[in-house]
Amino acid sequence: MADRPENAPGECPGTQSEAAGKATPCQGCPNQQICASGQAKGPDPDIEIVKHKLLSVQHIILILSGKGGVGKSTVTSGLAHAFAADNVQNVGLLDIDICGPSIPRIMGLEGEQVHQSGSGWSPVFVEENLGVMSVGFLLASPDDAVIWRGPKKNGLIKQFLRDVDWGELNYLLIDTPPGTSDEHLSIAQYLKGSNVDGAVIVTTPQEISLLDVRKEINFCQKVGIPIIGVIENMSGFVCPKCKTESQIFPPTTGGADKMAADLNVPFLGKIPLDPQIGKCCDEGKSFLREVPDSPAAKAYHMVYKKIVDSTKGEIMDTS
Repeated sequence: MADRPENAPGECPGTQSEAAGKATPCQGCPNQQICASGQAKGPDPDIEIVKHKLLSVQHIILILSGKGGVGKSTVTSGLAHAFAADNVQNVGLLDIDICGPSIPRIMGLEGEQVHQSGSGWSPVFVEENLGVMSVGFLLASPDDAVIWRGPKKNGLIKQFLRDVDWGELNYLLIDTPPGTSDEHLSIAQYLKGSNVDGAVIVTTPQEISLLDVRKEINFCQKVGIPIIGVIENMSGFVCPKCKTESQIFPPTTGGADKMAADLNVPFLGKIPLDPQIGKCCDEGKSFLREVPDSPAAKAYHMVYKKIVDSTKGEIMDTS
C-alpha cells in the first residue's frame, strides 16, 4: 500500500487504517507511536514537494495496462520518440516499472548511470530534448533482480518524482508495470495536485488482454485519473511481401475499439505488428527513425497527434 512507511513490517495495516499503531504487526515497529497518535493520518508532506518540483512540467501522461506482455514499454518508447521528433517538445520518460525496467535497453541507454547535481538527479539523455530516468540506471548489472517489498518501491517512486531535475518539460511520460497495485497507488497519490492530463491504456486485441485492461480502466476511475484513451497494440500483421493481413491475436469480442465504445472512453488507434519494432527495441534504436514509412510508424504518429490534441483540450476524431 502507498500509505505504509518504508521501514514498516510486511503486515503493516497502513497509516490510514483504524488499526494503525494498534495491530499485532505494529508491536516493535519504529513508527508505532506516531501511527497510534493519529499524526500519520495527515497528508504526506512530500505531495506538496512533488507538486512544486513538477511545476515546470506542462503535461504528465501515465502509460498503463492491466495486462503484462502487451508491449506497454515498447509503446511508451515509441510515443516518447514521436513527441521528441517535434523539435518544440522537451520530453521526459520516467520508468517506474521497478522490478522489470526495460526502458534503458529499449532507449539504447543500457549501462548508463544516474548523476547527481546540486538540483537533484539528472536524467540520462537519449537526445537533446529527450531525457530518461529508470531504476535500471541504479543497478550494477542489467541482470540484477530487484527484490523489494512495496514500501521500498514506493519510496523510490517518491524519490524519482521529488528529486529528478527534469528542467522545463512539455511532456513527461510515465511507464508503469502491469496491474493495479503498489506502484499505481503510489503514483496516483504522489501526483495529486500536479499537472496530470490522464492515462493512456495499452492492450492487445484478444479478450484475455481486454479482461485485465477493463480492470485498469476501473482503477483509473476509482482513483480519479482521467483516461486519455486506449491503444490497441499488435493489431494485425501485414506481410511485407504479399501484403496480406493476418490477425495474430484475433479480436474475438470486437477488440479494443468495441471495448472503448462500451466503456465510453476514447479510442486512440491501432498499432500493427512489425518485426522491426522488436529488432529496434533490442538494439536501442528509434523505430520511427529507422522505418519511418512503415504502417506501424504512421500509426504511432497518428496516436501521438490524438494525444496532443487531447492534452490541448481539442475534440479527437475517434474513427
